[in-house]
Amino acid sequence: MSLQEFWFLLIGVLFTGYFVLEGFDFGVGMLMPILGRGDDARRRVALNTIGPVWDGNEVWLLTAGGAMFAAFPEWYASLFSGFYFALLILLVGLILRVVAIEWRGKIDDPRWRRRADLGIGLGSWLPALAWGWVFANVVRGVPLDARKQFAGSVWDLFDPYAVLGGLATGLLFALHGATFLVLKTGGEYRDEALRALRVLLGPTVLVVGAFGLWTQLAYGNGWTWIALGAAVLGLLVSGAAAFTQRDGWGFVGTTVAVAAASALLFGSLFPNVLPSTIDAAYNLTIHNASSTPYTLKVMSWAAVLVTPVVLIYQGWTYWVFRKRITVQQIPASVGLPLATARD
Repeated sequence: MSLQEFWFLLIGVLFTGYFVLEGFDFGVGMLMPILGRGDDARRRVALNTIGPVWDGNEVWLLTAGGAMFAAFPEWYASLFSGFYFALLILLVGLILRVVAIEWRGKIDDPRWRRRADLGIGLGSWLPALAWGWVFANVVRGVPLDARKQFAGSVWDLFDPYAVLGGLATGLLFALHGATFLVLKTGGEYRDEALRALRVLLGPTVLVVGAFGLWTQLAYGNGWTWIALGAAVLGLLVSGAAAFTQRDGWGFVGTTVAVAAASALLFGSLFPNVLPSTIDAAYNLTIHNASSTPYTLKVMSWAAVLVTPVVLIYQGWTYWVFRKRITVQQIPASVGLPLATARD
């Protein structure tokens, strides 16, 4: 395996980890205003399920972006020059979500909390939809000219395939969040989350299946059929678990589906990192978009030494805050009582 292949694989793994971990965070935020409607304690149950981990999950995105910038600077530059509007939507959503979560309990006012909850919901839906839209455009390709610069307009990004990709990730993350809430909560709130999971299941299978099949037929290769099959199998396992009360298997199912969908996208993209719809000769590949071999070598040693530490720490965090949360555990204060996640 060459250094360019190694770093493409590592960036794919980092984005996959981000989609799996931040995906259920987005899903919880997307569902929170719906499931906890009119009841502050129920909404705080949802927030407490992700309270100890949501900001740590975002580290995967920062690491993936940094790795892309250092390993494939041409990819990073062309992507950001052509996807300003899409990335602006992503950034606005992420900022809105962070501010709403952090400031929700700062003012003891029901109207303030309702507005914050709206911000959490909107700040979760926007990135969930935008990520699929962005990556579908990356796989499909954009108008890159001979100078490796984006030569189109924002309307070139609104391709039917890309729009379907946004709907697919939006529904998939919502389903992932519902399975996480079923796994992490108890009592009536769990029952409500389970009903939402069952409602989401059919549309998610339909849309994700259609997007995955389109991706495979138009851009995939031999082995990506395995990724597509794994994604469908994961959704079926999640559906079966929803009707047999096997909460852990349900979450495993959506985790596999999200990871397999990410593998399908990156597998369909390789060895390109950003294809050109103008001329295949203008494609950015892992070879013509990469840094120097020396840079990749130094970065590889850093990744080998640091990555296990990060994984161990994050795994320990999930283990500590592994218990279920119920409405009865939520105290009367209005903040975000992270400690209740351990009770």
